[in-house]
Amino acid sequence: MIRLNQDTPSEVLQEVKKGDMVTDTFSKTGLVEQIDISDDGLYRIYTFHLVTGRTIEIKK
Repeated sequence: MIRLNQDTPSEVLQEVKKGDMVTDTFSKTGLVEQIDISDDGLYRIYTFHLVTGRTIEIKK
């Protein structure tokens, strides 16, 4: 299981793939269904959509 939070290195965030088990260490845990990566000019935003319908968003 991969822990996703603000302290997770960018290299680890980029290696997460569909089907990986992830958690935000609080209430969101599940398999990754879809990954969106965007850049707002200041931060790179990683959005992980889980099969449970929940979303984990990390700004780095």
